[in-house]
Amino acid sequence: MSLTLLSPPAAEPVTLAEMKDHLRVTHSDEDALITGLLVAAVRAVEARGRLALMPQSWRLTLDAAPAETLFLPLSPVASLNAVAVIDGAGDPQAVSVSLYDAVLGKAPRIRPAGPWPLPSPKLGGVRIDFTAGYADAGAVPEELKLAVKILAAAFYENREAAGETRVYAVPQTVDALIAPFREVRL
Repeated sequence: MSLTLLSPPAAEPVTLAEMKDHLRVTHSDEDALITGLLVAAVRAVEARGRLALMPQSWRLTLDAAPAETLFLPLSPVASLNAVAVIDGAGDPQAVSVSLYDAVLGKAPRIRPAGPWPLPSPKLGGVRIDFTAGYADAGAVPEELKLAVKILAAAFYENREAAGETRVYAVPQTVDALIAPFREVRL
């Protein structure tokens, strides 16, 4: 199973101006640095929570059709764009929507409702393309935006991974803010 980003988000959930306000930075000398730290913080929050904050397209590649319910690895999922198996010529063939049930949003999942065509390649023969993320920056929960700001501020204040006397870690507040949005799977 592999996950591939097909289309990155067009914008970030926290703007440079919002981040500079949070940092109390009034000059523009470090705008490029702050923007880079902001993007890194967004990606770290997404990875820690298995989340997508802004709309982005992904491809989940499997070796075979799922035999039972398959939880998609990111949340929330806005749309299921394509479900396909690769045929003998290497072309994707759409799986009929009658052959699976899907639940979008939080805890997104897909479950086969009938036998899927067999993929020709033994490895990577099934593709599930989906769009994950909140509709826009206004729809991203404020707790997640705050987690991004806190983490970006920590990156700004501690520009190295370790100092002479301590190793810097992700602030516990960040994990506490992400926790309600992280899906726990048993």
